[in-house]
Amino acid sequence: MSRALLVAGTTSDAGKSVVTAAVCRWLVRRGVRVAPFKAQNMSLNSFVTADGAEIGRAQAMQAQAARVEPEAAMNPVLLKPGADGRSQVVLLGRPVAEVGALDYRERKPVLLERALECLADLRSRYDVVVCEGAGSPAEINLRDRDIANMGLATAANLPVVVVGDIDRGGVFAAMYGTLALLSAQDQALVSGWFVNKFRGDARLLAPGLEMLEGLTGRPVLGTLPMLPGLWLDAEDSLDLSTVAERAPVAAPHGTDVLRVAVVRFPRLSNFTDVDALAQEPGVLVRWATRPEELADADLVILPGTRATVADLAWLRERGLDRAVRARAAAGLPVLGVCGGYQMLAREITDDVESGAGTVAGLALLPTRVVFGREKVLARPVGEAYGERVEGYEIHHGVVTVEGGEAFVSDGRGRALDGCRAGAVWGTTWHGVLENDGFRRALLREAAALAGRAFVPAPDTSFAAAREERLDRLGDLIEEHADTEALWKLIEGGAPAGLPFVPPGAP
Repeated sequence: MSRALLVAGTTSDAGKSVVTAAVCRWLVRRGVRVAPFKAQNMSLNSFVTADGAEIGRAQAMQAQAARVEPEAAMNPVLLKPGADGRSQVVLLGRPVAEVGALDYRERKPVLLERALECLADLRSRYDVVVCEGAGSPAEINLRDRDIANMGLATAANLPVVVVGDIDRGGVFAAMYGTLALLSAQDQALVSGWFVNKFRGDARLLAPGLEMLEGLTGRPVLGTLPMLPGLWLDAEDSLDLSTVAERAPVAAPHGTDVLRVAVVRFPRLSNFTDVDALAQEPGVLVRWATRPEELADADLVILPGTRATVADLAWLRERGLDRAVRARAAAGLPVLGVCGGYQMLAREITDDVESGAGTVAGLALLPTRVVFGREKVLARPVGEAYGERVEGYEIHHGVVTVEGGEAFVSDGRGRALDGCRAGAVWGTTWHGVLENDGFRRALLREAAALAGRAFVPAPDTSFAAAREERLDRLGDLIEEHADTEALWKLIEGGAPAGLPFVPPGAP
């Protein structure tokens, strides 16, 4: 059996996904065959693998960091929260149930078995598997049915490193408290610490690190600096507050900027679709929840959502629907993606996701939507604006087009996806804006419609920018971590004789 490591965190958004990706990139640059793994992920950002399986978007990013093809085994259990307090359970890439929290709890023993099977499979094919935890390992109310943190670590005998976010404050208390709330059995696997998102003078931090090591008997394996622009493929909308840090805006290539407003739905999904826009010089991306935030936008985007009908109702409650309609009437561009595209239809019939029956859409496109029980998962390829377009589909709503123009074709005149009427466009495909030529063509037309003297940069490559970021993550480990100690931990497992820190779990 190959070696493995679990990266846990003191909190959600501590940086587990980023550190996992960083370790993967560091290892693959050393010539190690490495794969990422997350037993259970709760996220509305997902991705479709080459064979049509749905996994967390973060695991797809980590697979890219490891330079391997994403697969279902890397994220065997994905939970997608809905509008009614229930979540869709995706097992090995396919939806199997809609459950509440207590119902899901009863399924966990079986799901742990499947997760362990997937982990064993990956370990049989790779030199190292870097596992990511979920939330915090110290959620003592959930420990008896845990499948992603210490439950996985104890079942598979994995050494554990814990990441703490110093930018939030209280990182030493969070780390010490995390350890002190674990049972003796769990504590025996916690082998080291990573301080993440550090700003300032390391000399001021050093005494605290020494005290933490003395109090816990575990070494600090690295202090990773806050580097703007590194945070890729976020797990949830908590990260939207740092969108400006993730993608600082470069000066425009032409004489003007282009302002893009993206509606921030309550059940926003696959918001990574707009990451490529934020890479474009001179494109200012902001999130909007009020009508006035759309007023001066040159392009408005209605992104994906896990709850189309519920979020359409929210749009109307906020008066955002009137703002979107007014834009369309004025010939200003609006783009809908997946759930956002469905909202632009004349009507939506949903007896599956919301059970609302037939409701009126925004009627900005000549389309109708009917939700099917089978989820569509695909990796299509087509052409738009004369450019090759690749994307991925994740939806229950099936759109019937009754007029307008096709948004994506097969290059020979046959419509493949989407619809366009005037300055309103819609597509079911996620990821289309990552296609450089298509993105530039769309932005050129949006700028023309909005009357902006904006010119897309001719050489922006989103794939190259992503690779550069992943390499910077690998640099973080090489430059700011004790790589010898980290490799020793990966190779040899948790060291024997780690001290118990009281009181421990009851």
